[in-house]
Amino acid sequence: MSDQPPGQTVVFYDGVCGLCNRFVWFVLRRDRQKRIQFAPLQGELARTALAGHDRDAAHLQTLYVIADWSSPRARLLDRSRAVLHVLRQLDCRWRWAARVASLIPLPLADAVYGVIARVRYSLFGRLPACPLPPAEWRERFLECGPD
Repeated sequence: MSDQPPGQTVVFYDGVCGLCNRFVWFVLRRDRQKRIQFAPLQGELARTALAGHDRDAAHLQTLYVIADWSSPRARLLDRSRAVLHVLRQLDCRWRWAARVASLIPLPLADAVYGVIARVRYSLFGRLPACPLPPAEWRERFLECGPD
């Protein structure tokens, strides 16, 4: 194990997706060590950061995570791998859930992710704009919406 503190994780999410916003709030309530930061895919930061990884932030059906943000070890994760990485940053119960879920073969996990991504607006709603986070969480957002 390294003496380095754990790297920051940045989650790029669809800011107008009801499911994505629920996921962000879920993580904020459980990330007591404040390892995870957020930015909407609709913002300039997402466009710039994801372009550096040959990805397009306009592809809103994918949750992206950059693990070890701003470090030489930075790596991009998407779909089910991104969700599992985030769960591993939370308390023991969620790390355990991520371990169990990681037993699902990646192609199957990503296929299920894809189905949910296609129907998420009809099941969880589409917001008119990316909601402004409550004041106590604003420092966790690298960007709060499009320019």
